[in-house]
Amino acid sequence: MKALPAVTGRDEFDVLVVRTDYQDDQAWQDVTAALTEAWGDKPYEAHVHFIDDPAWAGATVDEALNAVCADENLAVVFLADRTTMQAESHALLAVTTLTREECVDDEDYEQLTEFGREFRTVPAGVHDVHANLSIGNLGFEEYAAWAHDDPEGVYRSF
Repeated sequence: MKALPAVTGRDEFDVLVVRTDYQDDQAWQDVTAALTEAWGDKPYEAHVHFIDDPAWAGATVDEALNAVCADENLAVVFLADRTTMQAESHALLAVTTLTREECVDDEDYEQLTEFGREFRTVPAGVHDVHANLSIGNLGFEEYAAWAHDDPEGVYRSF
């Protein structure tokens, strides 16, 4: 597992988006533009902390989780990987930071990761996921279930 730079400067309420694919700069610009648009029914201002450092190129889910594990205020990290850059919807990979050690027992962990520890979400869904997980309104497993039920396996937002 490769060591990645520490994530610094992220406000506890900022969405964390990590770029892991560097083959298409235009696609990345499209992703960042979509993520910085106002969102929700109010609409709310988008607060996003982008990691755009080639040291993260090709980082795996486990490497990314290892690099962000010190951030106790982070429930989910979003990866802009090759699939994100190639998909028309630019669906990012949402990955829970939940570990087995944070759960009561194996059964609790299995329930909370029933649909896996990751799923895809369109940029418009990133803010829904982050905000609701941050305040404990909804759980990662609920979003993962909605993505699981989508024909393309993508959470599409409320």
